[in-house]
Amino acid sequence: MSDSMRPKATAVERGPVSRDVPGLSRRRRYLVLAICCASIIVVVMDISIVNVALPAIRHDLHTSVSGLQWSVDAYTLVLAAFLLLAGSTADRVGRRRTFQVGLAVFGLGSLMCGLAPSIGWLVAARTLQAVGGTMLNPVAMAITATTFPDPAERARAIGIFGSMSGLSLGLGPILGGALVDGFGWRSIFWINVPIVAAAIVCTALFVPESRAARARRFDPVGQTLVILVLGSVVYAIIESGRSGWTSPVILGLLAVAVLGVLGILGYETRRADPLLELRLFRSVPFSSAILMALFALCGFGAFLFVTTQYLQDVRGMSALTAGLCLLPVGGLVVVLSPLTGRVVGARGPRLPLVVAGAALALGGGASLWLVPATPLPAVLAIYLLFGVFLGTVNPPITNTAVSGMPRSMTGVAASLASTGRQTGTSLGVAISGTIVGSSVAHGGTAFTGAEHGVWWLVLGLGLGVLALGLLSTGRWASETAGRAAALFEGIDRGEHPQTTSLSHR
Repeated sequence: MSDSMRPKATAVERGPVSRDVPGLSRRRRYLVLAICCASIIVVVMDISIVNVALPAIRHDLHTSVSGLQWSVDAYTLVLAAFLLLAGSTADRVGRRRTFQVGLAVFGLGSLMCGLAPSIGWLVAARTLQAVGGTMLNPVAMAITATTFPDPAERARAIGIFGSMSGLSLGLGPILGGALVDGFGWRSIFWINVPIVAAAIVCTALFVPESRAARARRFDPVGQTLVILVLGSVVYAIIESGRSGWTSPVILGLLAVAVLGVLGILGYETRRADPLLELRLFRSVPFSSAILMALFALCGFGAFLFVTTQYLQDVRGMSALTAGLCLLPVGGLVVVLSPLTGRVVGARGPRLPLVVAGAALALGGGASLWLVPATPLPAVLAIYLLFGVFLGTVNPPITNTAVSGMPRSMTGVAASLASTGRQTGTSLGVAISGTIVGSSVAHGGTAFTGAEHGVWWLVLGLGLGVLALGLLSTGRWASETAGRAAALFEGIDRGEHPQTTSLSHR
């Protein structure tokens, strides 16, 4: 596109800020990528690192299973609810600026988590931590996408960035176990502070500012509806164990969730700049990617929540030993994630998705045989399956979500995929905690018997990922992606989205 055809910069775009960031050296581009990867590592690792500390938190703060669920879900729920808002805000006010604010808030929340005197304070601090996290994940993806203008190089960079999610989830319990045993559970939060401080300085020095050519408008109604739906569903699941599914409160929350979904479908389709761009879901690969992200992280969130308690409360392991037992997961993620990224770049996402879905289903099925006295080598062999799953699932999901999308929608598509991941993790923790319920306090065969419901769920989710992986990578799916992308061609030319929508009716 020639300069004369580009829309003129608005007031906020004049000066040293550019809409893209061309002209960076290769070394500088990959330095920016490293900074973005560091941010996603601390944000995503704080989902899994806290799991290995749950028994210590329960004993120290004298909390219930629902309190443990909220210590995980307060974080992932806020991430899921506000990722899209953070991405659009960064497009408007500047990605680097938003990124730095997010780092500062995340660091402050981490410090407060480490000082929390009760479970209520911990949940509140986790919420603040997640507010900062929402300004890191999608914004880092947008910075990565604009830093690499060449499509092939951008695909590799996004693959590396996407693999960091799996790497962080896999290594979190290992690092967490070492910290909990060596310095106490509060140290898993304090370790974030120096990392965040270094990232703030490096961002100021090396990350160029950028904004979207046309920032999306704020959608307060859509944001409120998303919060209502996600919050109502997760709260209902967590509290159903105590109140019962027939409780008026639980039924009322589920009714709010249903009404919220109907409101989203009715309201967002009429907005020029919706928070949830529902037209993207006309692409089968994109829709499948969101579902696969939901299924995959729901399965892994459930696995982590019950496994760390099985290893410590049922088998009597220390936090460090429990973390080391999850080394097969982290090790395979380290080995397989970059290989998977290359396979996706060379051959497409089908093979990794099939492998990931099959591994998750087999891991869930094999876990049905776990009892308190299961030989440790057999336990570790089962965990290898979860390592294969996590090492092969994230790069193809990210690739599937953004493949075929025009550049104007890449950030939105990636943010929705991240939202699917965080929502899945929230649901996995909520559902698994509700299933095992009071059996956590009894331990032994009571806990492993209650776990069966979790493992059947994981098996079904793995089969879902497998089926969607096959569905989303065929010719028909590619054609739907092309038709969906055509709906946004006008936006790339600088047209108003409402005009583009009308022209394709």
